[in-house]
Amino acid sequence: MQLIGMLDSPYVRRVAVSLHVLGQPFAHQPLSVFSTFEQFQQINPVVKAPTLVADDGTVLMDSTLILQWIESQAPGSRLTPADPAQRLHDLRLTGLALAACEKAVQTVYEHRLRPAEKQHAPWLDRVGGQLDAAFAALEAELARVPLAAVQESLTHGAIASAVAWSFTHLLLPGRVDAAAHPCLEAFTRAAEQLPAFQACPQT
Repeated sequence: MQLIGMLDSPYVRRVAVSLHVLGQPFAHQPLSVFSTFEQFQQINPVVKAPTLVADDGTVLMDSTLILQWIESQAPGSRLTPADPAQRLHDLRLTGLALAACEKAVQTVYEHRLRPAEKQHAPWLDRVGGQLDAAFAALEAELARVPLAAVQESLTHGAIASAVAWSFTHLLLPGRVDAAAHPCLEAFTRAAEQLPAFQACPQT
């Protein structure tokens, strides 16, 4: 299978790390939805990252849907907890982390793609509040139920949380205070040292 997209995208990196954790071989094509738009378009006319091309040529998109399919192809190795209560908790982590990714991406796009005179301050304030709320809720969850940075026990929620935190600090340095999120900061630092994360550097 082929994974298309840049690893500086949290959604692409989420899939790539998960593939490594699950031991699923894949080829990575680091195409950009900006600088290599036409090349990306030849693979997926929608030009959405991540894009996954399955071995039979089927093109999938959206990180969550891609991971649903990948996990179904990896018997005996799962990123979804089997216990219903643990699964519910992991879904909450995943949702919060993906919300943080979305708001961080929106902030980056507003600053980098829109001329300064056309940037809408009320919109940025609103998105920033949502970003802060997502990370505050994630921190509370990790304080209540700590995550272990052990590759064999990683879940969708754990991977998404670390990827979201790293992405935000890379693209929006200083925007979210690490000292105010000690559990999330410590877990991400440890997770980033794991082989699956090391194999998928975001820079």
